[in-house]
Amino acid sequence: MNWDQIKGQWKETKGQVQQKWGKLTDDDLDVIDGNREELAGKIQQRYGIAKEEAEKQVEEFQNSCSC
Repeated sequence: MNWDQIKGQWKETKGQVQQKWGKLTDDDLDVIDGNREELAGKIQQRYGIAKEEAEKQVEEFQNSCSC
């Protein structure tokens, strides 16, 4: 699935995102609003990981997404 599809279905996808990254709040997800860079940045911030690792996790999520 490409990121445009995930962004277009963000309301439905938020649950899967929160399952994978439980430290993200509902407010975080509302601010992210399907923006891939925002998601990676919030993951980086909440989990204290490097930018590259956060982007890798987002890429893996995108590839496995059943949205």
